Amino acid sequence: MSITSLSAPRFHRPEWATAPVILGAVIALFWVVTLLTVHWWTPYDPTMLAGMRFSPPTWENWLGTDALGRDVFSRSLYGVRQSLPIAIAVIGCAVLIGAVLGALAGYLGGLVDEIIMRAVDVTLSFPPILLAMAVTASLGPGLRNAAIAMVIVWWPIYARLMRAQVLAIREREHVEAAVASGAGPARVLFKHILPLCWSPIIVNATMDFGQIVLLAASLSFIGLGAVPPTPEWGQMISEGALHFYRWWIAAGPGLAILSIVLAFNFLGDGLRDILDPRSK
Repeated sequence: MSITSLSAPRFHRPEWATAPVILGAVIALFWVVTLLTVHWWTPYDPTMLAGMRFSPPTWENWLGTDALGRDVFSRSLYGVRQSLPIAIAVIGCAVLIGAVLGALAGYLGGLVDEIIMRAVDVTLSFPPILLAMAVTASLGPGLRNAAIAMVIVWWPIYARLMRAQVLAIREREHVEAAVASGAGPARVLFKHILPLCWSPIIVNATMDFGQIVLLAASLSFIGLGAVPPTPEWGQMISEGALHFYRWWIAAGPGLAILSIVLAFNFLGDGLRDILDPRSK
């Protein structure tokens, strides 16, 4: 027997634990911690004067100041208190509404399926940003109305996804066996079908998280989201666009949005590998 065969077995890292997934988890954890603790450790109040107007980055103001002399670094960190909760609320409501309607459409079929799917088709026929703009403009500016608009835009995605899962799983042998044994429709749906439908929903919701943050920032960028002086990333980028050569005004919120979108895309890829190894 060789010495190599007697050596201790090596530790094999799980295939999903790649550098991008770990990086995404670290970034997401940073923003969650920032959301919970930002008011304790930021150097300046995000709505108060912190220096001269349009001051470039210095040791006192790491990302400079804006048109009103407010600290851009502090405002960029405080922006997560608007973007992260709204993304969580939109994802939760969209998944709930879409999953319920999609499950009913896929399992009941017939007229119920036709009505729900035609509503889905009509909603998805509009570009998401235009539909969100129209709904928000009709309700009025504000983060709450922007969240309602984004739920209207996003629920059809999960309804269609859940319907496809239900249609595929209800034809499996264990479902037919449950029906043959006398199980009622509700028991078959909730016990034998829905528990097997959630993997793609969870993966899709994780990857959509960053897109919702981006859409919320887009609505604020055009004046349909957060109302000043609330520190919000899209609104800060809009201000930076007005003062284009003061690049630091938009740099902080832009990097924050970029980091969140990348983080949740990386996490979505990792979850897909965990929940559906065949996708590799």
